[in-house]
Amino acid sequence: MPVCTESVELGLYTEPPYTLSREDSEHPLILVCEHASRFIPPALNDLGLDFEAARQHIAWDIGALALAQRLSEILGVTLLAANYSRLLIDLNRPRHAPDSIPGQSEIYQVPGNQHLDEATREHRRQALFKPFHTRLQTLIDERVAQGQAVRVVGIHSFTPIYYGQPRSLEAGVLFGESRQYAQRIIDGLSQHPLKVAGNQPYKIDPLGDMTVPVHGDARGLESVLIEVRNDLLRTPEMIERWAGYLAPLL
Repeated sequence: MPVCTESVELGLYTEPPYTLSREDSEHPLILVCEHASRFIPPALNDLGLDFEAARQHIAWDIGALALAQRLSEILGVTLLAANYSRLLIDLNRPRHAPDSIPGQSEIYQVPGNQHLDEATREHRRQALFKPFHTRLQTLIDERVAQGQAVRVVGIHSFTPIYYGQPRSLEAGVLFGESRQYAQRIIDGLSQHPLKVAGNQPYKIDPLGDMTVPVHGDARGLESVLIEVRNDLLRTPEMIERWAGYLAPLL
């Protein structure tokens, strides 16, 4: 089946771009799961990827949604989660970042994202990216206007093997300005003990990230991004364990 062309793609994004849970929570924490889903509209034929590749880490953060949902349940906090694959457009990248709509992700070529015209790119921004970040901004605005405390935490997972190299790290806490908040979480996780570090396996880049720099640091709010290795999030028991680790710290 050929990859869908721009003229057909314009009518594809009929499902809501996000799911919002516990909108009326008064807890200071807002959870964000930007890479929650691997859903790609069927007409796009998995963007030309084979069956296995379209279900790997490049399409979504495996286990991240289940962990975010469990944390939301335990703490009674708001959760904003994406309903489409990050391969269509990455919600944790600025709109004009080179990997916002990746033509290649890690070792995989993404044929359906190559040679896209600007109209298609802009349509994905308007249909998927803008509604997500507008809703997050509104959630924050409403709470700030009411004088409520707000902190923003992204829930992610990372692959245990990256470009053929194994990763021993079990969790990372990524931060920009919120060093003290991040350190409390790192110290808490280290007590279990776990292999955890700050700003690993990635670092927050104001030019390459959205949630922490834009919705947290730029507004003077406590904000971090939690990364858990995805082979540790494969069963309900594993999800429960990590939710138990993180809930008291967040």
